[in-house]
Amino acid sequence: MSLFALALILTSAVAHACWNLLSKQAADTDGVVFVWMVAAASAAVWTPGALGYLLLGGTGLSWADLGVITASTTLHLGYFMFLQRGYRHGDLSMVYPIARGTGPLLASLVAVLFLGERPGLAGIAGIGLIGVGVFLLSMARRPSRQDLSGIGFGLVTGVFIAAYTVWDKQVVSAFAVAPILLNYFGDLGRTLVLTAPVLGGHRRGLVLPVWREHRARVLGAAVLMPLSYLLALTAFAFSPISAVAPVREVSVLVAVLLGGRLLAEGDLTRRLLAAGVIVGGVVTIALS
Repeated sequence: MSLFALALILTSAVAHACWNLLSKQAADTDGVVFVWMVAAASAAVWTPGALGYLLLGGTGLSWADLGVITASTTLHLGYFMFLQRGYRHGDLSMVYPIARGTGPLLASLVAVLFLGERPGLAGIAGIGLIGVGVFLLSMARRPSRQDLSGIGFGLVTGVFIAAYTVWDKQVVSAFAVAPILLNYFGDLGRTLVLTAPVLGGHRRGLVLPVWREHRARVLGAAVLMPLSYLLALTAFAFSPISAVAPVREVSVLVAVLLGGRLLAEGDLTRRLLAAGVIVGGVVTIALS
């Protein structure tokens, strides 16, 4: 991997961890309103790029393409909603590694059970390491009900990560949907789906207070989410996936450090150790 590609993917990892930090800092507010605001702002950020792609000769979308994008949008909506619920109940340095570790673990299992892939010893070892890391994260002090809720939401978030990972791979490969359009219409779709729950009920009165308190976090997440995605895609364009994917998991360690240092979540040494084990498992799977 070139130094330029390494710089891109490390920046992508930091950006991914940082927008999760912003989401955690807004976890005290209504999750539906926050996710809606971030999706709407992100769609606005991506509009020039999506229009530019279409106007400059990019492939348009068929009804079949819109159908698979809708399915992807549904999976990503579940991901964002459960992630935000996880941050409401659990620490960033616990929920984020569990979610990011569970996703590749389950995606690998799906590939084995339904796509005919057969992992070697390294792949099996990687799956085991992720399981050990998640176990270490969940057994600090005696877990409170709040901790257990955070762990549970982190695990469910990981299920959605695995689902959209497997599905989106098919969308951009088998259906040949441009990643920029998948990302843009996903943001737009989440905005449309959540508009009625936000503006049509009791949450309408929360919009202005949430915006006043968290607008910097909303805008920050709206910029960092697509930035992380774009940088990763750029690195994938001229570097092997087997080299890029493991490096991206550095975001797990960054998130644990952010939680420990900026949010004073505590138990930093053990959580860094557990996160390192999860990263080791993901790297092992990616290189197997």
